[in-house]
Parts: sequence; structure tokens; C-alpha cells
Amino acid sequence: MVNDLFYFLIFPGFLFAAAGGGILSWFDRKITARVQFRKGPPFLQPFYDIIKLLAKETLVPRNSAKIPFLYAPVFALAGATLAAVFILLPAFGITTGFRGDLIVIYYFLTIPSVSWIIGAMATGNPLAITGASREMKLILSYELAFLLILAAVIYKSGMTLNVADIIDYQKQNGPLAASLSGILLLIAFVFCIQAKLGMVPFDIAEAETEITAGMFIEYSGFTYAMVKLTRYILLLVLPSFLVILFLGGFRWNGIGILWSVLKILAVVLVLTLVRNTNPRLKLGQAMRFFFVGMNLLVIAAFVLSLYGL
Repeated sequence: MVNDLFYFLIFPGFLFAAAGGGILSWFDRKITARVQFRKGPPFLQPFYDIIKLLAKETLVPRNSAKIPFLYAPVFALAGATLAAVFILLPAFGITTGFRGDLIVIYYFLTIPSVSWIIGAMATGNPLAITGASREMKLILSYELAFLLILAAVIYKSGMTLNVADIIDYQKQNGPLAASLSGILLLIAFVFCIQAKLGMVPFDIAEAETEITAGMFIEYSGFTYAMVKLTRYILLLVLPSFLVILFLGGFRWNGIGILWSVLKILAVVLVLTLVRNTNPRLKLGQAMRFFFVGMNLLVIAAFVLSLYGL
């Protein structure tokens, strides 16, 4: 019981994932600033942002459904934290004995977006509802591609649903990204991560210049701090998931520690560069991109896998 609480609340759960995600958020913002010829924020700025939000008043819209509005960020944060635990435990070589955790992780990773949709719908604000509507349509497009990618990874890893077994398979046979089909799946996975994180070109549900933060327009104070913490955690969890599935996982001894950190930073760097070199897509364009482009890419990877490529 004590071990479980430690895993969920401290390491590799809430505290560790939030701190690691905050550091990666700083890295993302620093790279963005350099691309735009700016200095960028200080190292601790993401944590200052959380502290400032916690000190501010939490405003509740007068015409909102208060319970779903207030509890939606809590469920989103819980879902991200649970995903962090189930992804990072095997990443650190901690055996849980849980079988089929890949399916559970898939569902945990959908909780934040679904929770934010419910919270936005509860505000009664037309801009928030517009953002929620956009997010629902976007989920329908990228989640199918995300699920197909996981199915392909399961097939290529010897039909295992266990994350630890996928890591062990790559230790024995090399990273999945070392094959042509693995490269195609990796590319599709990067774009799915971009959409799950709400980064440009898939920040359609927020679109500050169109619907002024969309789903999050009514959130403030403590509730918005939970939104930002959830995003910090996802910024660590999703790149870590990519490294586990396609790049052979992590090594926590000797030079492997540095190599593991560089893998995470490299993935975040790619996400940041994509975010800063592409315009926001329209909703229809994003849906076609995933429904047609990414799904065809994953199907092609499936066919190549059948031939051992």
C-alpha cells in the first residue's frame, strides 16, 4: 500500500512527472524563443507560473454547471498521472506484474481531453463550447491513428500487450524504429503526440486568435493550474511513451543515463520545431490529415511488417 502511494504521488507519479514535465516545458519555450531570436524564460518559469495561478482567485462562471466545470481539471490531472505511472514504471525497470497495461495506458491518455471537453461544455460560454466541439472532432480523427499504431507495435513486438515485454523485445532485437515500417509508425506517432498535446498545427481547440483559448477560456486560479500541470505531465509522458515503443526504451546506468535524457529532449525538440514552423490547420484539414494521411501511413507500415520490413 505504501509503495503504491509512493508510485502514484511521488515517483514516478505526480511529483516526478510534474517536475519533469515542467523542465521540458521550459526547454520547449526556450527553443521557441531561440527560433524567434528571443532570450526566453528562466529555468524555473514554468513552476513560477503554477505558483502564481495557485495564488489567484478561482472564478466560476455564473451560468455554468459548477460540479463538472470544477472537477473536469481534477479528472484530467488524475488521468495524466495514472498514465505517467503505468508508462514510467517499466521505463525505470520497476516490475508491477500488471499484464495488458498497453490497453489501460491508451484509455488513461484519453481522459485529459475528454475531461476538458466536459469542463468546457459545462461553462455555458459559446467560445468554450466551440473549442470543445473542435476537440471532439479532432479526437475522433487522431485517436483512430493512435490506436492503429499501438496495434502495429503489438504485432511487431510478438503480440504482447505488456510495455515491459515490448522493451525487452527491443533489447533483444533492436529498436522498432530501426525498420522501415517502424519509421513510418514513428512519424505517425509524432503527429498524434502533437495533436494530443494541442500543439500547433493542431491547437484548433484553443486557437487564441480565433476563440481566445477555447476550452480553457473560463478557467483561472487553481483550476487552470491543474490544466497546466496536466500538460506538463503529458509533455513528459507522451515523448517517454514514444521512446519506449520505438527507440528501445531507457538505460539508467553509466552513459545510458545521458543517452536516455537526450532521447527525450530530441523528441521534444522535434515537437517544438514542428510547432514553430507550421501554421495552424483548419479543422477539416486536420481531420483529413489523420483520417487519410496518417491512417494510410500506418496501414502501409502494417503491410511492410507482414513482409518483415
